[in-house]
Amino acid sequence: MANEILSQISDIIRKVLDHVDIVVQETTTAKEVPDWDSLSHVQIVAAIEKHFKITFTSREIHSFKNVGEMCAAVAAKRAK
Repeated sequence: MANEILSQISDIIRKVLDHVDIVVQETTTAKEVPDWDSLSHVQIVAAIEKHFKITFTSREIHSFKNVGEMCAAVAAKRAK
């Protein structure tokens, strides 16, 4: 399931940033990805919430250090 979530989040990131060739891994951080700034971060989070039909708290959003932590948060919310 973790790989499925990572794959879906990777697709969302590529779509939001309009970069089809970005390689996204669990260790990927916003600083490593061109055009991933604070505005696009909000757009990415909103797209993830919409796609998975979940809602993150602002504390959760601020705590994400990498894509893997986003995936873990999605998995935890889907398990409830």
